[in-house]
Amino acid sequence: MVILWVIIGTLAAIVYSLRILVLMERRIARIDENLFAITKRIALEEIKIEKEEKKIESSLKRRR
Repeated sequence: MVILWVIIGTLAAIVYSLRILVLMERRIARIDENLFAITKRIALEEIKIEKEEKKIESSLKRRR
């Protein structure tokens, strides 16, 4: 009878651990999505900055 309880306890611990792993995986997936969105925004801002720099450089070249 004791062996049966040990087996049941072990299986319960495994199921609980898998549940925690799934929850952590979901959380990490959300973090990845947020990082991707932030990276995309930064890239768009970089493109805007580069366009503005080119405008400024071309206007400076015209003055010379």
